[in-house]
Amino acid sequence: MRKIKTLFRPALALIVATALFSCNGAKKTDAADTTAAAKPAAAATAPAMKAPFDVVEITHKLKDYATWRPLFNADSTFRKTAGLTDIVVGQQVDSANNVMVVLNASDVAKAKAFAADPRLKDVMTKGGVISKPDVEYFHVIRFNPDSHEKTWVVITHKVKDFDAWVKVYDGEGTATRTSQGMVDVALARGIDDPNLVHIVFDVTDMAKAKAAIFSDEKKKLMMSAGVEGKPEIVFYKTAE
Repeated sequence: MRKIKTLFRPALALIVATALFSCNGAKKTDAADTTAAAKPAAAATAPAMKAPFDVVEITHKLKDYATWRPLFNADSTFRKTAGLTDIVVGQQVDSANNVMVVLNASDVAKAKAFAADPRLKDVMTKGGVISKPDVEYFHVIRFNPDSHEKTWVVITHKVKDFDAWVKVYDGEGTATRTSQGMVDVALARGIDDPNLVHIVFDVTDMAKAKAAIFSDEKKKLMMSAGVEGKPEIVFYKTAE
């Protein structure tokens, strides 16, 4: 579940999949910030959350995470006004300045207005955002409040038919994924495109998880489920 371009860490993500959100479990997103305390609130916030709920996932590249984080934290009041509350901030495992912000959205229309506000662009510029923010909106339909790992993978992909896809996904089963080093965290669908699937998994064993995700067997399973195009797969760690 892009948990899903996007949550939740424990994943959506996103989320976000293997592909949505948690402060746990690749994908694509568009635009901007979130609430926070210096420490990501994923572990504290997630247990209180129950699906279904909506999330915004924002991914972007920074000049320096340490410079950006205090400014992001300071902008929490504006996020709250827009009905956004922090779920988790993740840093890519292999690139700490590539960041995903996952926010719970109480009102998607307000969230979209917040993302489009020129004020946010100014805040991001001051924080050292050096790429075009990617913002995506997901409806989380399954969420595991007991997720707790600090490393997660987000998988996002398009499918021909969601109902047909989810039958194959459920047929594989949580026990199989657990044996592959992944614990289900979130399963989400795109709000603007319901055939965009976003899944997030806690990673309990990185070697096993990568071997499974990139295996020929998993590719064949995705094809049989109607996955279209190349899945987006990104590994994150919960930001400190």
